[in-house]
Amino acid sequence: MSEIETGLFEAVDALVASASPLPSPSERKRLRQAHGLTLDQVAGALKVRRATVSVWEAGKTEPRPPEREAYARLLNKLAELYPVDASRATAAQPSAPERTTVAPQSTEPARSAHPSPSDDVEAATAPPHANPPRQAPSRPTTVTRQTSTTRRAAARPATARKSTTAASATLDPRFENGPLAVVDCQDGHVVAYCVGGLLLDVPAKSLPALVEWTLTEARLGAVKLHGCGKDADPLLVFTEAACERYGLPVTLSESERLAGRLPEGHKVLGQLERAEWKLTRRGFGPWARIYRPAKANQRQCVQLCLPSWGALDTRTWGAAAQLPPAELVRLLGAYAQRVITPRGSTAVTGLELMTALNPPTRASEPDASGRRHKEHRPGSLGEVAMDCAPCEAPDGHPLLADLPRFHQRGPEEMLFEEAYDWARELTDAECMKRFLVGIDVNLAFGAAANGAVVGLSQPPVHVANPQFDPALPGAWLVDLSHIDLSRVLVGKQWQHLDAELLPSPFTPTGERPTGPAWYATPTVAYAVELGYDVAPLEAWVRPEKGKFLDGWYKRLRNAYVGTMGDLGVGEKLPPHAFLEAMDGHKQRDPEMAIVLDAIKATVKGGIGKLRERPRGGGWRPGQPWSALARPTWRPDIRAAVISRARINMHRKMLALAAATGQYPVAILSDCAVYAATGPSPLDLLPYDADGKTVPGSFRLGVSPGMVKHEGTQSVLWSEAVREEYGQVLNLARYIKTGEVTAKDDGQ
Repeated sequence: MSEIETGLFEAVDALVASASPLPSPSERKRLRQAHGLTLDQVAGALKVRRATVSVWEAGKTEPRPPEREAYARLLNKLAELYPVDASRATAAQPSAPERTTVAPQSTEPARSAHPSPSDDVEAATAPPHANPPRQAPSRPTTVTRQTSTTRRAAARPATARKSTTAASATLDPRFENGPLAVVDCQDGHVVAYCVGGLLLDVPAKSLPALVEWTLTEARLGAVKLHGCGKDADPLLVFTEAACERYGLPVTLSESERLAGRLPEGHKVLGQLERAEWKLTRRGFGPWARIYRPAKANQRQCVQLCLPSWGALDTRTWGAAAQLPPAELVRLLGAYAQRVITPRGSTAVTGLELMTALNPPTRASEPDASGRRHKEHRPGSLGEVAMDCAPCEAPDGHPLLADLPRFHQRGPEEMLFEEAYDWARELTDAECMKRFLVGIDVNLAFGAAANGAVVGLSQPPVHVANPQFDPALPGAWLVDLSHIDLSRVLVGKQWQHLDAELLPSPFTPTGERPTGPAWYATPTVAYAVELGYDVAPLEAWVRPEKGKFLDGWYKRLRNAYVGTMGDLGVGEKLPPHAFLEAMDGHKQRDPEMAIVLDAIKATVKGGIGKLRERPRGGGWRPGQPWSALARPTWRPDIRAAVISRARINMHRKMLALAAATGQYPVAILSDCAVYAATGPSPLDLLPYDADGKTVPGSFRLGVSPGMVKHEGTQSVLWSEAVREEYGQVLNLARYIKTGEVTAKDDGQ
């Protein structure tokens, strides 16, 4: 064959490939999900971005050569394996989800009640199926099943992987119906809505029977996130109709709500007791755990969630409790697959995720008799709670029981690392600009947790007159009042700035320190970074250290970015495209928008839970409270993360001020407000034609640590509200909507 003919044939092949037939966008998604593939796996095979595959499945764009031919080949192969169901092809109207009856399986693998012998092997649920922006919720078609062994390929639940880098995922038969189910009662029949559109008939007539059915027949739960951890227990979410069906009140009375549980003697509690089921010390509340002691290495535990009792807090879950069962299971299922099966509030779940990804124990090597035993797992916080350093203890802690009753500790006695709450008056030059633009750091506390070196399972060690070591986590008593922000190192170069227009990085209020105070390691390290010497007077340090939160951050980061992708906001978008994609992104899929808010609340709540304070129960100052018994009660880790978040914000502000002369007007936690000539963040942040901005400063984007547009108001608005409420009003608190609902009290 001549070179001319070869060239002609290649040209013809390219022409054919450019028009390779593709199925409809919805069919593309169905085929991918049927084979248990994630968007990331398809994108990796085709050498494109995840967002690219997502928009192909949404029908917004069409693939071009050479990816089009490869994509068509993939879909054709999948179509041969998973042909369209006849009833699916002929269905003209949306119908109810698939219903199937699950038969008992006596050969079901046992749930492990102890850590696995393997230490470094991670078992994680596969990333959830991406959900591109929708115009209307999709409904599964009705399929009649004669046996319980048949399942709909297009609605497979989350799959289990041996490692996060596995090329393919395999389904764990123990949990083939997903991590959770929403239980509802329709026309006297109890049904369980599962992830993926599956609907199970529930034969249980009582709550004890329902728990038994869940553990033996329902095939609900999730694979452990770490090889040394435990599989997630199944979660049942009760609708109001299900509550009535199983003898539970639809809502709690006022006394029951204040107690947080059903009263002793309730008939349902009697049923559970007679069936030898137990409850945790918290009793039967909005998040109830029902269990039996493990037998023969089998865990026997089911968790209940009752939204009508207030289990899904509107501050974090929005209107999720009012959703129909099919929409609610989609929402909670997406959260469970991307983060972890909910185990309480988002704060509780965030804390549980830390332990699930970094278990405290592992199985030892076999002893002389061949038996393995539980032992401490290096890199974890261990199983035993420890006392914090006195300076890290919050007011009322038993370590402070000897202090006078109304003693107020100052900064030289107490470590006070908190987020920013700072504001100042506008300068004359800023008043001449028309707008105030707010920018918000994405997942700021999550980004601060990434790479944070914290103490692990050993108690703190006191050191007098120590030499500061930025690699040693702990608390340091040091005087930083000599640091002058008018002359600092920025990017390893000395810069002269207007210190009056900048907050101090060493206090949450932004005020310059006046003497010795306790600081976490990241704060003192930043003082050295700015070009100044430090001389600590004493310290409480933790020589055993590690990056305990790295895995936690990565999972939440992937959950956040993946959910933003489902809302139409992809990674690596140019600044203009990112702002356009962010415009109205939560309206594209309200359910995924709730998942997004829950993920963000999991980050903040999980960090806050590290220093949980006493809540009722007759507690008195100087007495211990229940949270102190947890190995994860670690105020030092919380302080380190918040310190890093505040320092990260200040570092970006310095870089912007040094490059452009622009200074913040107000800062609240992860939101900063600047005066600008236009209403867009692009009128504030200096991007060049290549999409590059000031190194080390604020960058628009979806990734944690990057920023998004929080809101814009006029300078006239700021002057009006400050004239009414006072100059101390923090404008960052109200920049999003412009509404000031109450006088600012700084809380």
